[in-house]
Amino acid sequence: MRCLLASAGGLLLRDAGMLLRRRSCSGPLLLIGVAVCLFYQTLMVARNRLRFGQQPAAAEVRRKLSAELLAETGALVSTLDALQAQLSASQSQRRRAVVLTGQHLTSDTEVQLYEQVLQKMDYEVQMSRYAETSSFLRSSPGVGGWSLLLCLSSSERSCLRRISFSHLQHYQMINLIPALMEAFSDAGGGLCHFYTHSHLKDLPMRPYSCGPTNRKLQIPQDRMNVYVLVTSTRPLASFLHDVVVVLTNQELRGRPTKLRTFLLEQLGPADSHQALGQIKKVIGELLQAAISTSDRKQRCVLCYQLLTFTVLFSGSITPEIIQVDTDLTFPALKDPFDRQIIREQILEDTLHFTVTSDTEGRRLGGCTDMNHVCLSDDELLLLLRFQQQIKNPSAFQLLYPSCSSSSPSSSSSGLPTVSDLLVRISCYYELQRNSSYRTDEDHEPTNQDALSSGQEAVGGPCVDPHLRQIYTDPPLSLTPSFSPWVKDYRAEVAFDTVTVRIRPEPISSACRVHLDEHGGPRMANYPVGLGSSTISILVTDDSGPRPVVMTIYTVHMYRESRPSLPMFGDHVMCSFIQDCGLPVQPGQACGLQPSIRSQSPLHTCTSGHAPGRWEVPCLSCSDKRTCDWRAVAWQPDSCYHRLVDRPLLQDCMTDRKVLFIGDSTNRGMMYFLMERVNSSLRDWGKAHDTLAYRNLNGGRTQVAYSYYPQFWVEKKQRPTFRQALQQLLDRSRPLVNSNRTVLVVGGVQWLNSDHLRTVREVLDRESLAKIQVVVKSLGIGFHLPVDGIRSLTLKEIQDLYKENMDIIATAKHYGYEVIDTFSITVGRYKEFLQGRCACHFHQVEKLWSLGSPGDATNTPSRLGSTRTGSELSSGSASGSSAYHVKGPVNQVYSEILLSRLCPSSAD
Repeated sequence: MRCLLASAGGLLLRDAGMLLRRRSCSGPLLLIGVAVCLFYQTLMVARNRLRFGQQPAAAEVRRKLSAELLAETGALVSTLDALQAQLSASQSQRRRAVVLTGQHLTSDTEVQLYEQVLQKMDYEVQMSRYAETSSFLRSSPGVGGWSLLLCLSSSERSCLRRISFSHLQHYQMINLIPALMEAFSDAGGGLCHFYTHSHLKDLPMRPYSCGPTNRKLQIPQDRMNVYVLVTSTRPLASFLHDVVVVLTNQELRGRPTKLRTFLLEQLGPADSHQALGQIKKVIGELLQAAISTSDRKQRCVLCYQLLTFTVLFSGSITPEIIQVDTDLTFPALKDPFDRQIIREQILEDTLHFTVTSDTEGRRLGGCTDMNHVCLSDDELLLLLRFQQQIKNPSAFQLLYPSCSSSSPSSSSSGLPTVSDLLVRISCYYELQRNSSYRTDEDHEPTNQDALSSGQEAVGGPCVDPHLRQIYTDPPLSLTPSFSPWVKDYRAEVAFDTVTVRIRPEPISSACRVHLDEHGGPRMANYPVGLGSSTISILVTDDSGPRPVVMTIYTVHMYRESRPSLPMFGDHVMCSFIQDCGLPVQPGQACGLQPSIRSQSPLHTCTSGHAPGRWEVPCLSCSDKRTCDWRAVAWQPDSCYHRLVDRPLLQDCMTDRKVLFIGDSTNRGMMYFLMERVNSSLRDWGKAHDTLAYRNLNGGRTQVAYSYYPQFWVEKKQRPTFRQALQQLLDRSRPLVNSNRTVLVVGGVQWLNSDHLRTVREVLDRESLAKIQVVVKSLGIGFHLPVDGIRSLTLKEIQDLYKENMDIIATAKHYGYEVIDTFSITVGRYKEFLQGRCACHFHQVEKLWSLGSPGDATNTPSRLGSTRTGSELSSGSASGSSAYHVKGPVNQVYSEILLSRLCPSSAD
């Protein structure tokens, strides 16, 4: 026990002198006793004066009482500060925290938050799933070498079942209070059980779940979620977080905001001040009622509990409570990132607010003199903790006990109780702030009003250019685990993950975050192509005339290929036209079907748009996981496309000019042709203008390319298709009016029948009507919801299929060749590579060391099977750098193009 002196009248100094001679009471604690007694005596005198009218005006009494409180309670507060410093200085042993994650993964941002914050506070952190599996808790539940136990939402039952709260050491802290869990849980009836107590029926509640049938009704639209931190139940001490989530009838989506800001906007200065007081009063009354109805009497001194109060304002400044949750809930926030970010913000604020480094592992001593008022170790620890929390700047404001809503009480002996001391300490800091920071009668300063919370104001300079967290949906497992000081990360995703939504959050609100570029968005949907892709996160200072990049974080993502099962024994051939995830042709079957081949001999295809399907060997056509997807190949229904061997291809392409006009998908076909003809690709670039290559095939073949449409140019200044085609022809002259000149036109989705009509008109006018024209039809793409670009619905993609058929019909009418890339790409729409449009089925990679010369006579005869880089680039010098066009889908329709350019060579 620790002595705190209490006396009355003239005995005060005499008893104080006696205690000065007692060895059992240390200096700082004796000062606490003296300060408490002086304060209590002054308080009693002031109350008596007010009661018997010794002062002419109540205002004068309040003024003098305020001055006396500031003076007398200041001595108590100073002594508590001294004791706090003494205990902190003597702290030597590193503390241990146990985080019970339950169903949460260690890569979850919430788990990472706990680990990072606690490690900064010099905790050794151990992760376990449940109390039953934790090595620190399994042997001796409730006691042991840990200082802090954090039970995440999915592990709470394990904590409540396994931890003996009544046997905790006085320094051990848990983020659960069983009495509140019992009072507000659904299992205990929630708010409804309060109606079983007659003296509690008048509480300002309107539980939406109560009624004659106990059927839950719809939660009112106009409401506010308030987040309350309870740090003690006996006596009650609770705090209100300054962030709330509001949803009004005028708003479609809930929004997080500051409580004071919202009340001021809605009610004005005078009423907002009263409304805030009413919120505190109503919640305080309900918390007291919950504690009074609980059967649990044991007290966990350092336990705390976060609660969500759903508050309804119905045309009055007096709110009604319609729901209480024993966890942080955000039903009005529709964006999962908003919910996650606000949740973690409150959790981090709570850790900094509740976890202190004062008295862990130490007994505070005792006093055996029964004639004096004594506080137990637990009571003094509660007092120290409360004083530290209320004086330090934070996002929490005191809810209960407040100076305005509480009155002094006395124990049976007439001495101040611990609850009295909490009230007076709160009054002391409130009066102190009011005297220093009050600007008008309608403003009630709090910790966060008077002092900065450590974050720069929005619009100020970015002095801490680091990220607090990188949020993703679905959650990415970053390697290494996220830390503000680590700038490079790796993450792998499964084949079926085609988009990732990312939202980085800076530590400082004064810093700005942009994705990929200076003017990039703060949050975006990214399509995740197969293989490697990179997301750059720029933290910038936008306070000056121009944004300045302060820090760059990089996330290197790798998306796995489709899971494949190698075929070693018996298998069946399966085929598919379209994936069931994107049924472009509603009348056709989707997914894998048994392959039925024609019994008659197949002949070579006479066109590039022969109907076909993809074939793949599987153990069973009913399970795509049993297939060897490395062997998937495109198979026309009644013919086959033969590959052109390189020597024959080089001979076929001699003295020919191939002109490409279209977008990047057309450019991918061009680079594939160049690599196949030249045996390697020596030059490559993501050109968005005109290119010309004259070094192919020993200088015997020329290739030119013009990008269309130039979507980045303002519409009024953008070249028309006719102009772009004319320019390509002019720059490629001289041109021969025969099949020695080839024009390949097409792209993803911009081409239509009018463009083919324009091709015909321009070629007729330029006396080039006899050149070979190859139309690359439409392709799948823009089918994912990606920020910043258009996104097609399923209905719009189905309309593209019809448009594609019209393009094929028009091309045949003009005598043009067609490569039906739409039918080829739609069944493998998930296998796109890098690019926001999700329409690229090719990617150019750099090869630093190339193999020895050779030929490609052993190229596989079935389109779609993967060939290695050495096969595609054989014939180039060893040790030199070159490029390789990869992508099996692009390979299929590019090889069909070559077979149509050289049909006799393919026979």
